[in-house]
Amino acid sequence: MTDLPPNTQNPDDATNNDVAQEFLRKLRQKQGSWVEWGVAIAYLQKNGYNPQEIFEATGFEPIQQNQVVVGSQVYNSLEKFGASEATRSHYTARGSDILYELRLLNQEERAAAAELAFTHKIDADEAREVAKSIKEFSYFRTLPEGFSAHPGDAVAYQAWKLARQNTDLQQRSRLIAKGLRFAHTPNARKQIEQLLTDFSVVPKRPAPILPFYRLESEEELPRIVPVVGELPLTAQDLQAVPLVTEIEPFRMVKFSGEQAWVPIPGWQVLLRAEDPVVILANGDRLPNQTQSQPQPVLVVIDRAQRQWDESSYFVVENSGELDFQWFETAPEIPLFGKIIIIVRPKKILDEELTKDSWQIDE
Repeated sequence: MTDLPPNTQNPDDATNNDVAQEFLRKLRQKQGSWVEWGVAIAYLQKNGYNPQEIFEATGFEPIQQNQVVVGSQVYNSLEKFGASEATRSHYTARGSDILYELRLLNQEERAAAAELAFTHKIDADEAREVAKSIKEFSYFRTLPEGFSAHPGDAVAYQAWKLARQNTDLQQRSRLIAKGLRFAHTPNARKQIEQLLTDFSVVPKRPAPILPFYRLESEEELPRIVPVVGELPLTAQDLQAVPLVTEIEPFRMVKFSGEQAWVPIPGWQVLLRAEDPVVILANGDRLPNQTQSQPQPVLVVIDRAQRQWDESSYFVVENSGELDFQWFETAPEIPLFGKIIIIVRPKKILDEELTKDSWQIDE
């Protein structure tokens, strides 16, 4: 594999290019720890190198790049928030896949969850469940009776809750065993042990279906065109209109300044919205979505709808960041709007083919 050419976005910055070439060499030769690889790849991506170029130069596939970059960011939380030396040492050598699953937690929660994962020797699949349990537990303003704020009790609470909803004795026993395994406080253990003699079942309320839409045709994907004005106009008026550059996969456009617009078909649910806004996200940020290669989605929020109902998902604040969540009962935290539409990009088998109408006609 050969070195990449200098970063085209910074052609005069020789220092940046020297650093980039050194990082590429270390990645190609697999020098250093995986945490260092994540830092190096993040630097390259920030300085204009796309994942495919990095793959061709180093052998790190795009999905591996994403895992070590995110994992290294989570690792930084361990150092900042007091994870034990044994835990930090363990994750320096291995475990990028486990730390990657903790990405949706805040920094303090990441450190505590990593400590828990190390203590209980869990794998990536279990780490995903642990992160989900801790995240959902963080929405409680008042802790459930018998459970503390410790991440072990958060996982134990989730197991306790699911066990109470389960009629299958084998599944129920498995969940009780999981709760006892992770319970950190005596009170939490006592709560779970009560299920060994109390076989009553609390009906489970199913989560609603997320409101997914997919753009299926070119007609459903409108194009935004800037307006010059009404005649009479001058050449200067025409030249003053900025060039509109579409950003795929939703044809979002940006003009001067920070504001951007994106076209969305006039579906009835959107026309009825009072104050719709769009949030860009990856599919793995949505509740109950597990995707090996999450695709981008547009999440349309109606900020006017802030009244809880059991059949909808809402935008909330989680550790200073916006998050999406469904609540089985009325939450004790503010709601910032309801999710009314989630738009998936149009599936295109051959992007270039669709641009040549004569090929389609034949």
